[in-house]
Amino acid sequence: MHETAPTWSTARELIGVILAPQHLKRTLCITLIVGTVFFTLNQLGVILDGRATVVVWIKAALTYLTPLLVSNFGLLSATRRRTVKPRSPSRR
Repeated sequence: MHETAPTWSTARELIGVILAPQHLKRTLCITLIVGTVFFTLNQLGVILDGRATVVVWIKAALTYLTPLLVSNFGLLSATRRRTVKPRSPSRR
């Protein structure tokens, strides 16, 4: 039986959604795959040429941050629970 996916409307619930095992597994997989492609395209040549500096290594590590943030933003956009305000009776 499928569990209902967690949703959020508060900061505490937001953290819970990000850390939910099914979401965390998916966002980390996306991060590793896309981050590795970005790393290969942007930093690998410099590193293999032996010209890597501390800045290059920091950039290489930060390369993985972009897909992590983007995948979590997509997740949070899809799971946000909007509170429904009761409608006041309208005048006719």
